[in-house]
This record gives sequence, structure tokens and C-alpha cells, in this order.
Amino acid sequence: MHPETPSPFGERRYRAWNEHVKTRYGGRVQKVSVLAGFTCPNRDGLLGKGGCTFCNNASFTPGYLDQQQSITEQIDAGLDFLRRRYPGTQRYLAYFQSYSNTYGEFECLRAVYEEALTHPDISGLAIGTRPDCLPDVVLDYLAELARSHIIELEIGVESCNDAALARVNRGHTFAASVDAIERAAARGLEVTAHLMLGLPGESVESMLDGARQLSALPIHALKLHQLQLVRGTLMARDWQRNPAAVPLLGEEECISLLADFIERLAPHILLQRVGSEVPPSQKLAPEWNVRLSELAPRISAELARRGSWQGCRHVADIPKE
Repeated sequence: MHPETPSPFGERRYRAWNEHVKTRYGGRVQKVSVLAGFTCPNRDGLLGKGGCTFCNNASFTPGYLDQQQSITEQIDAGLDFLRRRYPGTQRYLAYFQSYSNTYGEFECLRAVYEEALTHPDISGLAIGTRPDCLPDVVLDYLAELARSHIIELEIGVESCNDAALARVNRGHTFAASVDAIERAAARGLEVTAHLMLGLPGESVESMLDGARQLSALPIHALKLHQLQLVRGTLMARDWQRNPAAVPLLGEEECISLLADFIERLAPHILLQRVGSEVPPSQKLAPEWNVRLSELAPRISAELARRGSWQGCRHVADIPKE
């Protein structure tokens, strides 16, 4: 491909979630994070203890949150913060982000979701969870809510490689993600998958094959995260004892890998994120420090340098007869 080859997605060169949302809803849609007191099955002993080796929920929990407050009070605090930071936002979603937010008694889940939806400024829910925490009764209920509200179901796939999932104590296989995504999509729910690039046990080949495997699933959007070591996690301690045990992507290596992945991703899948950012006080490694706001332009520039774009190297799987 020639660097001057035009992209079907304009200067960004991939299908961006924000642009899609502005067109679909007539303006910006912002997520208001709330803490509902949920946990995870590999933290509470059902599957294991300690959680995923890379996980520290404090690294992505907004500072304005106070779990002692009610859901309504948390939303009010979040709206106050977000209205100052993002003036002109058209709609807000209550974002159940930390831990597994479909893991619990159904009546408890319904109570916190409905408290959020009774807030006059909330148009819907974004719910982050694990693929092994989505029983049919919860999916049926979310599908019912989706008839009158925006419902975004975020499922932590994290890797399409079972060896990597086992190594980070994920507690489920890729088959569990496939099952959850297919059951959710069959009910008309829009699924956003989360994928982390650079996990121990992955190779470049397995990560790029993940683009093919996810492209074959009925996902609406994707969030990409590059591995960063957060202080206090098991993986960070492993790295401190033996850095060779947890190889980390270099800055240019990461940009190149993300571009390679996006080229192989089906062109209809929206990209909500192309990277993530850990607060400097909690980040242990890697040393390179590209801000999240700089990462997307860097990837677009790399795709432009190549004359490529999302899906230009995607090859659809042919269904087996």
C-alpha cells in the first residue's frame, strides 16, 4: 500500500466509537462511573483468590467516587465533575466499571441498575463484567432494558489465548468469552469486548490472530489496552523479582503492534479505545510515558505512514459446512 492511499475512515483511519456515537445520538455520550460493591469470582474464592495478576481496580477508578454514597449520590458527584470537564455532553450513561458488575444475586443487580436509571440525567447503562458471570436471566433482563435505554455490555475477554489467560489467573477460557458474546448478541445486546495486548504467554502471532478471532464474533465494539504494570499487583511483583518473566512492549513496538492489529480487525467493529493509561503514582512499568490523548494520533500517523487502515488486511473466516 502507498502512503498516499486514502482511508475509508478519514484521517483517523479506523472506525472510532466517539464519532459513531455523535452521529447516532446527536452529540457526545459520557460515562459516569459508579461503585456498586460487587466483587469477582476469582477474588471471593468461588474460582480463586487474588484476582487477575494484572488487576488493581484503583488504577482506573475515578477519584470522585465514594462507595459509602448511594448510587444516586455517586452519579450526582460524577455529573458535577464531568459537566465541568466535558461541557456540551448530550447524554450520560451510568458506568458500572470496577470488578464484575453482573456477579451477584439477580434482585441485587436489578436494584442497583434501576436506581441508576431513575436518575433524570441518565440515559442508560454501561456494564463491565466477565464472560463467566452472565447467566441467561441477567442477559434477558438487560435485553428488556435495552428496549427503552442505551445498554452497553462490556465483556473482559483480555486474550484469545487460553495459555495466557491461565497464566494471569483469569479463571476462564476464550470459549467462555465466545459463549457469552454469542448469547448476548442473540438477544440484540451491543457487546464491547476488552482485549489486553502484551500479556505474558502471548506471542505477536497469537495477539494478531486475536484480531481474526474477535472479528468472527458478533461484537459491536472493542477496547484495546496495552499491558502496564500497576503497583501492588501480583504481576508487578513477579516483574520486580525477575523482569524477564514479564516481557514488556517498548513504545515503538506497541504502536506498531496496535497498527498491525487494527489492520487485521474487521472494518465494521467500532474502536472505543486503542490504549489505556494508568495514573503515574500507580504505574510501575513500562518506562515510556505516552499519554492516552497522544496514543490515538500516534497510531493514526503510523497507519497513514503505511497507507493502511482498519480492516485492510482482514480476511473473513469462511463458515464450515
